[in-house]
Amino acid sequence: MNAIQPVQVSIPSSGEAGSSPQLKGASFADELGRALGAVERSQLDADLQASRTALGGGNLHETAIALEEADISMRVATKVRNKLVEAYQEVMRMSV
Repeated sequence: MNAIQPVQVSIPSSGEAGSSPQLKGASFADELGRALGAVERSQLDADLQASRTALGGGNLHETAIALEEADISMRVATKVRNKLVEAYQEVMRMSV
């Protein structure tokens, strides 16, 4: 059961505005990839738990928890995607 970890990004202070920003840690794309990987793993784990339970070898309680975790992680991923699309659309509407 993997939780999505918060992103650790270093923002340069205002005194460093003239220099190119050096972000420490992973890039946004890397963190997004890891988060989507965690969602996929939770989906696969829930599917495996459900299959085991259907065949009589799994624990119903653990299966219910795995299914709920997979559902919540998918809902969060969908909300993040929607927010990213909204942000992209807002940037595209801006006039330069």
